Amino acid sequence: MNLNLVCIPGDGIGPEIVAQAKKVLDKVASVYGHEINYTDILMGGASIDVHGIPLTDEAIATAKAADAVLMGSIGGDTNTSPWYQLPPEKRPEAGLLKIRKALNLFANLRPAVLYDELSGACPLKEEISKAGFDMMIMRELTGGLYFGERKTTTENGVRKAVDTLSYDENEIRRIAIKGFDIARKRRGKVTSVDKANVLDSSRLWRAVVNEVAKDYPDVTLEHMLVDNCAMQLVKDPAQFDVILTENMFGDILSDEASMVTGSIGMLASASLNDTKFGLYEPSHGSAPDIAGKDLANPIATILSASMMLRYTFDLDKEADAIDAAVQQVLKDNYRTGDIFSEGCEKVGCNQMGDLIVERIC
Repeated sequence: MNLNLVCIPGDGIGPEIVAQAKKVLDKVASVYGHEINYTDILMGGASIDVHGIPLTDEAIATAKAADAVLMGSIGGDTNTSPWYQLPPEKRPEAGLLKIRKALNLFANLRPAVLYDELSGACPLKEEISKAGFDMMIMRELTGGLYFGERKTTTENGVRKAVDTLSYDENEIRRIAIKGFDIARKRRGKVTSVDKANVLDSSRLWRAVVNEVAKDYPDVTLEHMLVDNCAMQLVKDPAQFDVILTENMFGDILSDEASMVTGSIGMLASASLNDTKFGLYEPSHGSAPDIAGKDLANPIATILSASMMLRYTFDLDKEADAIDAAVQQVLKDNYRTGDIFSEGCEKVGCNQMGDLIVERIC
């Protein structure tokens, strides 16, 4: 298969971690008989330095012409970087919002996995963490409260703010279909999270999810109120497979889930549109304080590349090979500084990439 990829190295540690993901992808292509064509584009501070804006129309056109986008990280030190002296619409993060809108990336996927080898970093009680967990949080990304009408007024001398939470059935249906499709690639269970005991938007959400579920008789569906889900994530995270939810609930729950893994440096993510196209990136930031020092953990970016193979290209065996290689490196007790513990061997960003490459077969 020919894979046409756009890469956004970005800022800070971005170029270092993307370079490691490329090494891994090249090894996979060699082993499994694929060809990968890479095209790099600038976004964030790197684009500001060259073009004066965080993302050009030409870069967007290049991304649209690709099969998928693999991104490192964008942004810098908000206290010292000249990028943050610019108006908000010209700062690095504005590029990310622009590309998400331009590519219609409405479905955000954030896996939260607790590896046995890293269970000691989990903040939960041992009797909970020893069960492990492997969940995927699917968050609707372009609707809901964050994108509804809003206003602030003064009435009779009292300030009043209004934010509007709105979803139509088409917005709900398309994210639900993505959630059920991904559950079929995992353990076949969807937990749809809402607040249907209070909100009309959640009652519509639940109704549409039930309609979609009829087309997936092989997938188990359960509904859970968001407050209960927040409790269950710390009480029994192993029960979850795919968590399907709206924008604001997903924002909060995915951050909670990332914390119970104990290591944000291990967390991949993806944002998909209504085709197979997706933008894949680590959940962590640009870490400018360690940029260029060979200290970054590239695993989240490498696992994002694995997600790309699985969800954009349907190359499940190849994705499994990457996931297995990452786990084997951890079993062999190699660690970057952020996940290091006593008795392990500390390695840098480049060596971690090499170790994972060596274990792909």
